[in-house]
Amino acid sequence: MLQLDTARLTEFDSTPARGHQPVMLELKDLKLSYGNTQILNGVDLSVRRGDVLSIIGPSGTGKTTLLKCINYLVKPASGTITFDKIRMDYQRVDKAAIQAIRCRTAMVFQQFNVFKNMTVLQNVMDPLVVVQRKSKDEARKIALQELERVGLSEKIDSYPSQLSGGQLQRTGIARALAVRPDVMLFDEPTSSLDPELVGEVLKVIKDVASSGITSLLVTHEMQFAKSISNRIIFMDKGVVAADGSPTEIFDTPSSPRLAQFLNSEHSHH
Repeated sequence: MLQLDTARLTEFDSTPARGHQPVMLELKDLKLSYGNTQILNGVDLSVRRGDVLSIIGPSGTGKTTLLKCINYLVKPASGTITFDKIRMDYQRVDKAAIQAIRCRTAMVFQQFNVFKNMTVLQNVMDPLVVVQRKSKDEARKIALQELERVGLSEKIDSYPSQLSGGQLQRTGIARALAVRPDVMLFDEPTSSLDPELVGEVLKVIKDVASSGITSLLVTHEMQFAKSISNRIIFMDKGVVAADGSPTEIFDTPSSPRLAQFLNSEHSHH
């Protein structure tokens, strides 16, 4: 696994005190099962504006599912979501509320979410023109801005088949950023990458996090999570088993189970 230069990673210091910021997102008592398997077992989570929250935990414990419940890519059996001033009970689906939340969030997936038949520039312009109804000129201007931000200005006319995995994921991040979301959702964005390409994507995510966009990140990159987050939650068996600052989670784990998980991750990497 790629060793990150943590001295370099701290140069942005993306974690100012955020305690005074208003709550942006609140999930209460989220439950979801597939067949007899309980995936989410009553998850409560509150996220403040500007939070950079990393979600860690063993595989199969509901981390990705939790992320996908926020923009309703997965439908929980029960629970409520409050997003800014939008409130929805998952048992009484409100299509207008779902649409409003989706318009204000953007997700970066494990598998690169790009259209193979479009150039890099077209991929980033697409949601601006199709969903936000912007003019082509305005969409192009925003897309070029975001592609410069992720270091892909020279690849705007390339097609996905001509790009590396790292470049594809950076295109996906530019596409997500272009819609100017209030909340970015990153679902293990480096898990499909070759180890030598991980660093370039983490650098872009670090830049996003330091810009003040509220960000939720599911990741197995522990050192990275520690360096960019102001909060970490540890999920285990479908619940939030620990919630604290990076120091509290990594340096003084609150339970034997969390300590065991961190030790096993450390020995893998």
